[in-house]
Amino acid sequence: MIRQRKIELLAPAKNLECGIAAIDHGADAVYIGAPRFGARAAAGNSLEDIAELVKYAHLYNVRIYVTLNTILKDEELPDTEKMIWNLYQIGVDALIVQDMGLLGLNLPPIPLHASTQMDNRHVEKVKFLAEAGFRQVVLARELSLEQIRKIHEAVPQTPLEVFVHGALCVSYSGQCYVSQHCFGRSANRGECAQFCRLAFDMVDADGKIIAKDKHLLSLKDLNQSEELEKLLDAGASSFKIEGRLKDVSYVKNVVAYYRQKLDAIFKRRKEYIRASSGSVRLAFKPQLDKSFTRGFTNYFLFGRNKDIFSFDTPKSMGEEMGYVKEIRGNYIIVAGVKPFSNGDGICYLDERGKLKGIRINRVENNKLFPAGEMPRIKQRTVLYRNFDQEFEKLMQRKSSERKLGVEMSLKENIFGFTLTLIDEDDVSVSVSLEKEKELARTPQLDNIKNQLGKLGNTPFEVERIDVDLKDNWFLPSSVLAELRREGVEKLLSARRMNYRQENVTLLETNHRFPLNELTYLGNVMNEGAARFYRHHGVTKMAPAFEKQPATDAVLMFCKHCLRYSMGWCPVHQRGKSPYREPYYLVSSDGKRFRLEFDCKHCQMKVMTDK
Repeated sequence: MIRQRKIELLAPAKNLECGIAAIDHGADAVYIGAPRFGARAAAGNSLEDIAELVKYAHLYNVRIYVTLNTILKDEELPDTEKMIWNLYQIGVDALIVQDMGLLGLNLPPIPLHASTQMDNRHVEKVKFLAEAGFRQVVLARELSLEQIRKIHEAVPQTPLEVFVHGALCVSYSGQCYVSQHCFGRSANRGECAQFCRLAFDMVDADGKIIAKDKHLLSLKDLNQSEELEKLLDAGASSFKIEGRLKDVSYVKNVVAYYRQKLDAIFKRRKEYIRASSGSVRLAFKPQLDKSFTRGFTNYFLFGRNKDIFSFDTPKSMGEEMGYVKEIRGNYIIVAGVKPFSNGDGICYLDERGKLKGIRINRVENNKLFPAGEMPRIKQRTVLYRNFDQEFEKLMQRKSSERKLGVEMSLKENIFGFTLTLIDEDDVSVSVSLEKEKELARTPQLDNIKNQLGKLGNTPFEVERIDVDLKDNWFLPSSVLAELRREGVEKLLSARRMNYRQENVTLLETNHRFPLNELTYLGNVMNEGAARFYRHHGVTKMAPAFEKQPATDAVLMFCKHCLRYSMGWCPVHQRGKSPYREPYYLVSSDGKRFRLEFDCKHCQMKVMTDK
């Protein structure tokens, strides 16, 4: 017998609308911001909306995770405790957290997931978290397949969550302090100012310019859609799509695409099964390049490579459409294989490498008539479509439905008839009708099946109808419709009652933390977190950077390395730089940041220039 492992497609939700769309398009779980203290301060949601999402999700056995993954001040902990109880009472399935101070609160038995903000990249750290009672661990984005496999082997019973799609932070999550340093906006408090998407000059120790006005810390977007099977075999159980600030069309398209990819694998690999119920039918063809993208990368899944950055622009490029063949008067003649539509948005890089955009007013075959002034654009310039008018229209309409399979059987009894419904999860209900039996003048079987099968706007669809009657009894259509309606309502109620919210009570542990000392990198913001670490063997602790900025602190720890990007890595490339170190990044307001290259740990550090 094959031992099966449940696999979860985890989707983001900015709000209730996005959460329902994620479920309808195939998500097995949805993560959404708490009313306060989520790592996207602009993406908080009311308890009422979260409760409504929970009710809808649990019908399909979809789980709802709420993000509480910021570090907290002492005075914020009492309110956080109350909020956690409220979330538990409305049926939330787990909390994604960063602050260890939460473990000292009076918590309900709600599962805790260790946020990627905890910097979960080492076996020892993940083992510690698993032994501390964390139900699931969100791994760092920078890990390779082999690193994921080793972590899984160390904690085989702990589900590992990996990012598979969306925007990439250039610094290890939870280890970025540059936004706090420059703007007083803490990434660890949900207020990242996206410093890494800014343009910089890169200069050497002598002031020579290496790169001018480039987005040197801006990465492409993650896309592991072709590597899901490898990730499964390495031990990943939850596949996370980034995007809690993305709109509903992004959620629909990307979730549907990954649902199809995973389902195709599950058909071949019976040891992997989906973690929720219901099948999805789409009214469109999902295409990843139709949604926001800076270009795609596997990042470090297969080791270090140069195809990870997006130096020219941090904005969405979209899908490549062709190139400019000729410019005539008020229109552009294009050569390409994909058709444009009226209202499309297109973009291109000008001769200085700057992103320019055009809205198309009218399309005639391969002629594009721009709205407004004709752009200055050269022949052979590559064109990208970053807004597809027709696709967006599709996304604004109902674009999918999710149905639960159900079998029905109608039988007679001594006082009338009984209708039994059994859904795909073997939830079963029966409703009976007291009715005197009378023979019909015409055959009834087809009408009975037709009336019982009209499930319309319900979450169910008929897979089979059995009719077991001893004679051709007359059953009016109105009676059958009422019997069906009662059966559906009873089945809906039974599914909600059958849903089991997982309860996990955290026990006090005293196993040792992997480090004896914590610098500002430990993100210890409150006394509760300090107590937790002391209890687990940490003897020396510095406060969080947000509480007390550390002198000469490293502001970013990046696996992305500019020396490697330029071809000068002494380890991987044996390249020799024509410039003298140290190198600096200079922002548009004149701030300078020194770069240090830690070859032992294969990372680049971004520091203040002292």
